[in-house]
Formats: sequence, structure tokens, C-alpha cells
Amino acid sequence: MSDMHNPAPVNPLPPAVVALVLVIIGVELIFTLGARGIVGGPGAIGWRLDALQSYAFSSEIVAWMWESGRWPAEHLIRFVSYIFVHGAFTHALFVCVFVLAMGKMVGEVMGDLAMVLIFVLSGVGGALGYGLLVNDPAPLIGGFPAVYGLIGGFTFLLWKSLALVGAQQSRAFTLIAFLMGVQLLFGLLFGGTKDWVADLCGFATGFGLSFFLAPGGWASIRNRIRHD
Repeated sequence: MSDMHNPAPVNPLPPAVVALVLVIIGVELIFTLGARGIVGGPGAIGWRLDALQSYAFSSEIVAWMWESGRWPAEHLIRFVSYIFVHGAFTHALFVCVFVLAMGKMVGEVMGDLAMVLIFVLSGVGGALGYGLLVNDPAPLIGGFPAVYGLIGGFTFLLWKSLALVGAQQSRAFTLIAFLMGVQLLFGLLFGGTKDWVADLCGFATGFGLSFFLAPGGWASIRNRIRHD
């Protein structure tokens, strides 16, 4: 009875969202504490650099695998592992903030499993787009392509909601348009890498996956096919 009269001020986060944030921030804490000599001894100072060399995504490595026809597991894992390796603590912190916000909204509607699938597969989609479309030796690191996949899932939910009330569905894409615009502006003012390609591909992957993972999404597709 007390819970009914005293509801929690904040809705609890889906367990999968908490787990993802703990993994991301846990990896980053290990690197940060190692760099300051708190854990791991002198060799820990180079842990982040070692991780970047072993787990960052590289277009050059993808080109080598394609040309050689060899696809070793140690390089295939980079399609996912780069999501959890960041350049600095603030980089990881911003990713965690977006995971908490977008992951909560997507997870509450689609469920934990669907949310994790969108996160991970959008990271893969972002890396694949970066590897195929960008000829840049700069490695791809960090969870933003996967986060943009969650934004794609949120955009899909908003897109469907607007359709139900007869509103203009293009309004659902306001957030991604704003974020891409900010990235373009910062790129023009300060320069930077082409990782925005990975972010955009991650968004497209997350939006596309939502047709299959969102409640009623697959049924809607089948109904459209039958009507056509």
C-alpha cells in the first residue's frame, strides 16, 4: 500500500540499460585508474593505447581482409569491441548519458533484448558503413554509432506515434537532423574526423531494425505487403 501512495519520483531504468552503462563506465574506469597509476602498476599507463590497437575499428584492416579473403576473429571482433573503447573519460561519459536517456525510452517500449540488439547491431552497422564509405586511416572508437542506433529506435517510435494521431511524421526526424547539423557545424569550424558517417549509418541501422523489433512492427510490414 505504501508504494501506491508514495510512487518513485523516477521510473526505474531497464536492467539492460544499467548493464550497458556499467560495462562502458567500468572499462573506462580501468583505463583512467591505470593511467594515474592507481591500479596495474607502471604498465597500466599504456592500457588505453593497447586497447585502441587491439579493439578499435579500422577501415584499413577491413580493406586488408577484403583483399586477402581472410577474416580472422581478432579483427572481426572490432566491429563490436570499438563501441566500448573511448578516447577519454568525458567521451565515455557522454555516451553513457545518451544510453541512459535513449536506452530507457527504447527499452521500455521494445524490451531489454530488442534494445541491446539495436545498440550492438547499430554499432556493427556504423562500423560497416565507415569501413565501406570512408577512406580514412583514423580508427573508429566509442559508442556513439550504437547510441545513434538507439536514437533511430526512438525516432521510429515517435514516427509511429505521429502516424497514429495523424500528425506530420517528418517531425520525428527533428532530433537526428539537429544532431547531424551540430556535427556538420563543428566539423566546419574546428575540423575533425569522418566518424559522422558511422553515426548516420548507426542511426539508419537502428531505425531499420525497429521495423522488426518494435511491438507490432513486423505485423505492420506484413499488412502493407498484403495490401500492395
